Amino acid sequence: MDAIDRKILTELQLDGRLTVTELAARVRLSVSPCHRRLRDLEKSGAIRGYRAVVEPSAVGLAFEALIFVTMRVEDRETVAAFEEAVAAVPHVVQAQRLFGEPDYLLRVTAADLASYQRLYDERLATLPGIQRLTSTLVMKHVVADRPLPEAPGTPVQ
Repeated sequence: MDAIDRKILTELQLDGRLTVTELAARVRLSVSPCHRRLRDLEKSGAIRGYRAVVEPSAVGLAFEALIFVTMRVEDRETVAAFEEAVAAVPHVVQAQRLFGEPDYLLRVTAADLASYQRLYDERLATLPGIQRLTSTLVMKHVVADRPLPEAPGTPVQ
């Protein structure tokens, strides 16, 4: 990956709806080489896909919580069952397994506090293998959906 590939990635993170012609102009390439590089980035997995970024409150999901999960046991079967069950809960929009304590961090959306409480009681508290769930409410997003920084070795601005 060279500087032009990194520039293509930067531009697409800022606006994923750019046409190849617009992208080529922004990275100072002709259309054919830009298109070829774009396809190579997609094939390599550097670009995983394209999607719209939806404002949660515009679709009735203005409530957000972060949930720290501590597991009772962490054997392979329990972890697999927990991760499969978490993946099946649509309101869990992010889930990360962590080193140390807690074991997982979940980001959950809901319409409001009452719907979050139902989700917590009926789905989250019944996940396999959990010892403890600790929730904290998101007050405000300070940084959200930021494009990835440039690759190592690139000067920091």
